[in-house]
Amino acid sequence: MAPILSDLAGPAYSRLTGGDLRSSTVRTRPQRRSWPLAIAVSGVLVLSGCADFGDEAAGEKWSAAPELTPEQGPQPELPEAATPEVPSAPQQQQTEVPPPEGCKDFDEAVIATCLDTVSAVAPLPGSGQVISALAGERKSGRVMLVDSEGKEQEFAKLDVDASGGGGLTGLALSPTYSEDRLVYAYITTAQDNRVVRFAQGQPPKPVVTGIPKGSSGNAGALLATADGSLLVATGDAGDPAQARQPRTLAGKVLQVNGTGDPVEGDSPVLASGLTQPGGLCQTADGARTWVTDRGGDKDALYQVPEDADGGALPAAAWTWPDKPGVAGCTDWADSVAVATESGANVQNLPLTQDGSVGGEPQVMMDGDNGPSYGRLGALAQASEDVAIAGTVNKDGGDPVSSDDRVVLIVRQPSGGSGRD
Repeated sequence: MAPILSDLAGPAYSRLTGGDLRSSTVRTRPQRRSWPLAIAVSGVLVLSGCADFGDEAAGEKWSAAPELTPEQGPQPELPEAATPEVPSAPQQQQTEVPPPEGCKDFDEAVIATCLDTVSAVAPLPGSGQVISALAGERKSGRVMLVDSEGKEQEFAKLDVDASGGGGLTGLALSPTYSEDRLVYAYITTAQDNRVVRFAQGQPPKPVVTGIPKGSSGNAGALLATADGSLLVATGDAGDPAQARQPRTLAGKVLQVNGTGDPVEGDSPVLASGLTQPGGLCQTADGARTWVTDRGGDKDALYQVPEDADGGALPAAAWTWPDKPGVAGCTDWADSVAVATESGANVQNLPLTQDGSVGGEPQVMMDGDNGPSYGRLGALAQASEDVAIAGTVNKDGGDPVSSDDRVVLIVRQPSGGSGRD
């Protein structure tokens, strides 16, 4: 039986009305008086109300894609390449700060503390000097509203099964979030892996269901794209063969609309061959899309072609034989930043003029090159120069008293090579 892509008839959304979320917080830390980071960003949002949407069934069957043979790209041996000049970016905080005291963290880059395994983040739009985001906890299914003034509030609570690396592993805002206030989540349930959508105060509605669930490989990732569609990266559910099978949603990059229907044709499958995806990211204009993946023998970064038509992903743009646990990513135009879990750092891959990887990654946020926050899971771009990361130190790391945390990471200029 083909998986259900959607049980919703269409985006029968209504605008939200109601009270200001920021008037009711779970925990408020002292307001920050100054920023040691020189950042010019936009990011505050006042959220309110709830959304109503229809429950009519609208699932569509999809046809089988050709038999697939995913390629595992070798570590490229590239000549030293000049990277394009970019305006100077502010530097990440370098001064030593005192260790945290309970949930109080003295690092001004930390905007939320004492969460549990932050495996998904979604920056919120807005204006002003306050940065806001939704942060998802993998094991509990909680979605927290946090901001750079230290406010934290529970936004939603999703019912998840965290076994096999699953749970709540992806968040993305609706492409029309400013109107409908809808949020998408990739979750694991007792029956399957799936994509759901929800608004504050509303129960989640299924969008894509029937993604295979297994003893491992249950994590997924989401990305709301520049063209208004939703990309979904799915794991292979512990069975690599499923990533090559055309009639399953396991190990795929899917492209659907807001109700879960394929954007083009009868199949939602855009590309195939993933094992355990860590993150999806894209340039602001949608010209380039990346997916990170933890393969059986190496971690990899793939560029997702626009016209993949369900076929295998191309050879990896970069591979990590040491398997640092690649997670979320951000395309800074001149480089791609990739967060790592077991590596406990951020790795910046410099890009050439044509958008290909032009040298070894620069390692940062490891304690030697910038402060270390331990294992990093989610990573998403909040503005031109700032990304938001979530730590997962309570999931196999060495947590401090304020973990797990949401952290601001400032863009670093691409230098073209890694450490000496």
